[in-house]
Amino acid sequence: MSAPTLVDFDEVVERFDPTLGLEVHVELNTNTKMFCGCPTEFGAEPNTQVCPVCLGLPGALPVVNRTAVESAIRIGLALNCSIAPWGRFARKNYFYPDMPKNFQTSQYDEPIAVDGWLDVELEDGSTVRVEIERAHMEEDTGKSLHVGGATGRIHGAEYSLLDYNRAGVPLIEIVTKTIPGTGARAPEVARAYVTALRDLLRALGVSDVRMEQGSLRCDVNLSLAPKGSGELGTRTETKNVNSLRSVERAVRHEMSRQAGVLLDGGAIVQETRHFEEQGGTTRAGRRKETSEDYRYFPEPDLTPIAPSAAWVEELRATLPELPWERRRRITGEWGLSPEELRDLVNAGALDLVEATVAAGAPAGEARSWWVAYLSQQANTRGVELAALPITPEQVARVIALVGSGELNNKLARQVVDGVLAGEGSPDDVVAARGLVVVSDEGALVAAVDEALAAQPDVVEKIRGGKVQAAGAIVGAVMKATGGKADAKRVRELILERA
Repeated sequence: MSAPTLVDFDEVVERFDPTLGLEVHVELNTNTKMFCGCPTEFGAEPNTQVCPVCLGLPGALPVVNRTAVESAIRIGLALNCSIAPWGRFARKNYFYPDMPKNFQTSQYDEPIAVDGWLDVELEDGSTVRVEIERAHMEEDTGKSLHVGGATGRIHGAEYSLLDYNRAGVPLIEIVTKTIPGTGARAPEVARAYVTALRDLLRALGVSDVRMEQGSLRCDVNLSLAPKGSGELGTRTETKNVNSLRSVERAVRHEMSRQAGVLLDGGAIVQETRHFEEQGGTTRAGRRKETSEDYRYFPEPDLTPIAPSAAWVEELRATLPELPWERRRRITGEWGLSPEELRDLVNAGALDLVEATVAAGAPAGEARSWWVAYLSQQANTRGVELAALPITPEQVARVIALVGSGELNNKLARQVVDGVLAGEGSPDDVVAARGLVVVSDEGALVAAVDEALAAQPDVVEKIRGGKVQAAGAIVGAVMKATGGKADAKRVRELILERA
């Protein structure tokens, strides 16, 4: 099969109007599965977190996870949705090896949350309102591992292995209404929406939203129509895109690919497609089913969900400060520019800096430590910033020791290194390594006089008005004291005694 013709992106937006639709699947971080008591821990040995219910064995009856329902309601409320006062689960029937029951328990025509919206901020500060059609509860499928072959997919594989640990894990599927009018910014809008949704879900505490582990996955629906026609084209659905960058790339590629098909006189096939991470392309999967193909019918083994108005309001009261509101507050309180805030967010440091400030540190110094030195340490170790073995309270203590004059910046870095190495608290490291700044004035004067005597040529320059030459003497004194002197006081003594 020949490779598709790809149209230059600028030409695509000149000739076509894209329409987006995004479906995001969120694994909830409940301790147990949606309809049984099996644990949901990621990374367990295959097929060790299963039972008759999630394996669909005869006679096994499901029971709804209350915490999952609470999480679904809180998500709906945070997305400005209406919460349905009554709704049923349904059976979505299809045969595939990773669903042992041969049906998925989901919500069909009676979702728990409907008609919401999420305002999404783009890079230039403009805002796009993405309307939410529904957020419904369902269960995840198992996981297939296709062994052999070049792609890791079933085609060309020698055999397949099935792990049902994930089967039955609670899922929330959040479905947008069509998003028209984005034009050339469609890829940016898609990425910004998933980013904002991920931030919201993390703030709610309902999911770890680790895209690399599959706990947040995005299906990208896209269609093209002739420019200005006001029509909707035939859509494709690119399944299970698992990074923010890939969401943007999938939209961009599908726009270019579909334009190529249309301009060559072809027709877009309504189908699912798979995103190829390496090349940033999509490839055909299966023809897209309609709802009739799944033969939905009400789940006979589960009672309807009927959250009372009082319960909904109790859950509304638990909603946290929303991420974008929090960022606006922090920007004002800390006097940050938009670029500085973006650096904090991109570094994964915002929560850490805020916690360090809450522990008593000045915002500027807390930000400097996390974004600079500690980010370097995280990069060196190949871990996320939050995974470093140092707490915001410990960083605040180091900053306090510098502020009191007990440490200088060089010694402070050594203290942080000690904490990261597991040597205890900052005070433990200071005591064990003897890292307190030399504050004995007599000892400092003696060290300065010795350094001045050793470099008479530098002394003459200082006396001649070249005060910047004092840096060489400062360096000598710092070396002689093992970096434990107060560099500012050393410089003052040099200029007094030269």
